[in-house]
Amino acid sequence: MEYDVVVVGAGPSGLSAAIRLKQLAAEHGRDISVCILEKGSEVGAHILSGAVVEPRALDELLPDWQARNAPLNTPAQEDRFLYLTPTRAWQLPTPPQMHNRGNYVISLGNLCRWLAAQAEAFGVEIYSGFAASEVLYRKDGTVRGVATGDLGIGRDGNHSARYQPGMELHAKQTIVAEGCRGSLTQALFKRFKLREGVDPQTYGIGIKELWEVEPSKHHPGLVVHTVGWPLTTDTYGGSFLYHLENNQVAVGFVVGLDYRNPFLSPFDEFQRFKTHPAIRPAFDGGRRVSYGARALS
Repeated sequence: MEYDVVVVGAGPSGLSAAIRLKQLAAEHGRDISVCILEKGSEVGAHILSGAVVEPRALDELLPDWQARNAPLNTPAQEDRFLYLTPTRAWQLPTPPQMHNRGNYVISLGNLCRWLAAQAEAFGVEIYSGFAASEVLYRKDGTVRGVATGDLGIGRDGNHSARYQPGMELHAKQTIVAEGCRGSLTQALFKRFKLREGVDPQTYGIGIKELWEVEPSKHHPGLVVHTVGWPLTTDTYGGSFLYHLENNQVAVGFVVGLDYRNPFLSPFDEFQRFKTHPAIRPAFDGGRRVSYGARALS
């Protein structure tokens, strides 16, 4: 299949890029074909982040986003920045870059689903459930596009009744928006030596749960970040609690992957964090709705 542009990944970056390309083409009286490949079963299926969004980029991309019913429903109302010890919580001054007045507490997955609808309205083709498995190259070494993986391979490695061969998507320009440490991104880093002569990237793991809490414990727009316990002073990390609409709270824990203790378990540290006297009351009587984990740059 031939396109002007192929985008790998229907996250905020890939969707925004596709929309902006369509806008720019229209401004110049042109029409270009843009395709997005998304490995998830639907757009947003692999978007796990709890998020507080500054709407400036959305204002620039789609100035009428409110009239378009973008899912930004909960303005950030209060910031709390806490330092935790095993038994106490000390509120510290909120760092300047973490003031969230004017921002929104959102579900990033819902925002991506909404962005996908906007992209399709501009004429972008989105194919969910198709993972790009390899980068294709022209004879001169430039990127020609990507190929999707075969579908319907059985556990024994043979073709099942649902087998479908992968497809090649060729494009004048290919945008790789896989997120953190995607497989195609790593291959491109190596082939084009993109990481040579630059500072090394640092990575973390973010673990997140979405809870439905008791109405009396829900404070829409409350944004809480913590540092300190249960991590030691030589381990980078911290937490977030974001109060969304509908009695929902996104709670997450981030640990830098350069931690030195080989026995440290980020998942177990997250569970310990939720038992802190300043944190646990928010979840008493509530129920966990979903959970997941992702690598972070």
